Amino acid sequence: MNKKIKTALISVFYKDGLDEIVTWLNQNGVVIYSTGGTRDYIEKLGIRCIPVEEVTTYPSILGGRVKTLHPALFGGILAKRDDDVHVEEMETYHIPEIDLVMVDLYPFEETVRSTGDENLIIEKIDIGGPSMIRAAAKNYKDVTVIASKKDYPLLLNMLQSQEGVTTIEQRRTFAVKAFDVCTSYDTAISNYFHQSNFITPFNQPETVMRYGENPHQQATFYGSLSAYFVQLHGKALSYNNLVDVEAALQLMGDFSNESETVFAIIKHTNVCGIAQRSSTESAWKAALGGDTESAFGGVLICNHTMDGATAQSMNELFFEVLMAPGFDPEALTVLQSRKNRILLQTNQRSFSGSQYRTLLNGLLVQDYNQATYETWNEVGGTETTAAQQSDLKFANIVCKHLKSNAIALVKNKQLVGKGCGQTSRVDALRHAIAKARQFNLNLQDAVMASDAFFPFSDCVQIGHEAGIRAFIQPGGSIRDEESIAYCKQHNLAMVMTSTRHFKH
Repeated sequence: MNKKIKTALISVFYKDGLDEIVTWLNQNGVVIYSTGGTRDYIEKLGIRCIPVEEVTTYPSILGGRVKTLHPALFGGILAKRDDDVHVEEMETYHIPEIDLVMVDLYPFEETVRSTGDENLIIEKIDIGGPSMIRAAAKNYKDVTVIASKKDYPLLLNMLQSQEGVTTIEQRRTFAVKAFDVCTSYDTAISNYFHQSNFITPFNQPETVMRYGENPHQQATFYGSLSAYFVQLHGKALSYNNLVDVEAALQLMGDFSNESETVFAIIKHTNVCGIAQRSSTESAWKAALGGDTESAFGGVLICNHTMDGATAQSMNELFFEVLMAPGFDPEALTVLQSRKNRILLQTNQRSFSGSQYRTLLNGLLVQDYNQATYETWNEVGGTETTAAQQSDLKFANIVCKHLKSNAIALVKNKQLVGKGCGQTSRVDALRHAIAKARQFNLNLQDAVMASDAFFPFSDCVQIGHEAGIRAFIQPGGSIRDEESIAYCKQHNLAMVMTSTRHFKH
């Protein structure tokens, strides 16, 4: 059943892209209701909107804790348009129909990351927002709900191309997304309180896996997968898939502030290919070019929407999982051609608080490694250039996400060689150099990152002989001066960060 949007309730925290939507609504005669800061934003655009206080007859009270929780608003959202009793009651109590609900949620997770002040954190637990989202999603037969800024472009395109008319299939799709947003939000709040009270994740809902690391092992996941992603296509995730998915999400979290596309390929929790480029397709090709062999059967992740051209480029490769914050319709059509291929639409949330590991029939708990580097101390024979600094920062993040002992070689923001899981650092370096040469990747003027200090100067010397001209490492060895002296003797750049990145 098609529905034309005649009224809209808009109350959002993130306003990027909202101007085009409200302009279209206004130009097409849609009545807009709004609250507080959103109303101010809309009115500054020269667009009239009705304050919700005119509908509820109550002002915002209790410091803003209560402003939308009222039958006059929720009745307009929840009323069934084809139910005579509902329609009669709306007329009796002067309740306006609400056809479009645009509501997002207070930035709870961002607040948790930025402060330890529990009073501030508690105030970012949204009450009215989830209630309105759930109400609109429940009544998707009559109401369109937009619960995330990621769907603003999709809504605008729909409004423009369909003249404000939505189909029931579209409204139901938005409803699914809305419930996922609420689930993710509630999970984040629950996790915060669980961590605050040191309650283990085993008190959370469980999902039985097909099997564990091997078919003869049973496995169960405890927690909410929808807190991090929504599965759009493919077979059920396995134990090994989930382990690699978390490794991929942790890696991409360290590139969350990048405007350019970062594309990475994960295999057995290690990065086997990663690159940063101006377009998604070029990032994909550069990431694959770093190790075309290991990418087979891997887990792929990108920080930008997957487009059709990139999907076509990667479609012939066998990979287990592809993760992205969004998928263009053309990309979905191409990628869904393989029925078992797993496609996950990711939520942009970080790993904060504690991570758990069972061993010796007990539980080991530590903070997530959210650091990159503590200091940037230039100690070599020459200062790093701007290009080297960019590559060194990139390499340092990549190396952080490789199993120790680890070495990452980077050139032009492309991983060109890596050694990981080795029992000596020099073996990790030799492996990294061999990988680069295997795929004919030029190491001249590349940079090197190490997850821990160089115990001797041999790594610097071997790297230099291979073409490396700049190094980044935490330092802290009693023989640091040997590595520093070699760099000074050969006019090489070296940065010490004071932050080790062991990963076991």
